[in-house]
Amino acid sequence: MKIVIQSSALGDLADGFDFYERIEPGLGGYFLNSSYSDIDSLQLYAGIHIIHFGKYHRLLSKRFPYGIYYRVEENTVLVRAVLDLRRDPKWIRRRLE
Repeated sequence: MKIVIQSSALGDLADGFDFYERIEPGLGGYFLNSSYSDIDSLQLYAGIHIIHFGKYHRLLSKRFPYGIYYRVEENTVLVRAVLDLRRDPKWIRRRLE
């Protein structure tokens, strides 16, 4: 299965990197490595996650409080967003619309 990370999700990953890098140098890199590993797992597990907001599956990150929101279209996984789940759910819903 092909995985496409949309520009919105790439921006989310960059924001997460910056956030964790400010906390501790090197932690941002660990965040990115962990997130890309989670995204890579979608090659095997895409489509098994619960649908949120009526449209997107959500994969929970294994090491950080982030959700990876994606859709499956034929043989392609479209990663729409990588969002901090500590945010207000209303903000997350608006971000995904």
